[in-house]
Amino acid sequence: MPLKRLVCGLTAMFLVFALVSFTNNSEIPPYRIKTIVIDAGHGGKDGATRGLIAREKDVALQVALRLGKSISENIPDIKVVYTRTEDVFIPLYERIGLANKLKADMFISIHCNSMPASMRNRTATRGVETFVSGFGRLGEQNTAILENASILLEKDYEENYEGYDPKDPESIIIFSLLKNAYRDQSIRLATMIQNEYIATGRIDRGVKEQSLAVLAKAGMPAVLTEIGFISNPEEEEYMTSENGQNEIVTCLLKAIQTYKKQVEIN
Repeated sequence: MPLKRLVCGLTAMFLVFALVSFTNNSEIPPYRIKTIVIDAGHGGKDGATRGLIAREKDVALQVALRLGKSISENIPDIKVVYTRTEDVFIPLYERIGLANKLKADMFISIHCNSMPASMRNRTATRGVETFVSGFGRLGEQNTAILENASILLEKDYEENYEGYDPKDPESIIIFSLLKNAYRDQSIRLATMIQNEYIATGRIDRGVKEQSLAVLAKAGMPAVLTEIGFISNPEEEEYMTSENGQNEIVTCLLKAIQTYKKQVEIN
């Protein structure tokens, strides 16, 4: 009888654990990409880069607005937020700060590349490349993680990262793991963007890691994509044309849709 009683007790306990586990899992909402922040590079007083017929800040804004409209039309369940919708100067920290404040799921910064005016054959360079935040040395990465603690102390931060303490080594390790996760996801998104560009015949300059201020404190997958060289007359003409901008936007939209399909958990 004692053995039978023990078996029955263990069976009941396992059933309770299974029920609790199922209940808890059923209460966890599926992950969905809800908000995307689109950043049109430069603007206002920060906008001297230009080609023969256009300025980078204007082209970046045109493409950003087209992309936001395309996302809203094709993926209506995603909220689109712009860092700017007109020719104004927005500090870099405010751009990514907006995305962090909104708890955005993705940050895309749009720019046009350009070679220095003093460089010989500057007009010959062309192609597309997409950047993610990276650090050249481990020390730089550790410093950036510690500096990012200021973002985590916003009033709503504890809601997302319970118990974070910038003085606690365990918290720093957890934050480091989060940064690595965002890095991997950013690289994945950047690679998808580049693949879509390549499919249209654009010259691939690759996915690159660089210490970019606009991406450094991102609390989500974040990329900066250079849609072409404004210093190259052919690419400038392409980027300023309606067909060219539509093709660029289609590439970005497809990459977002592919990424969304892969990371969302049902």
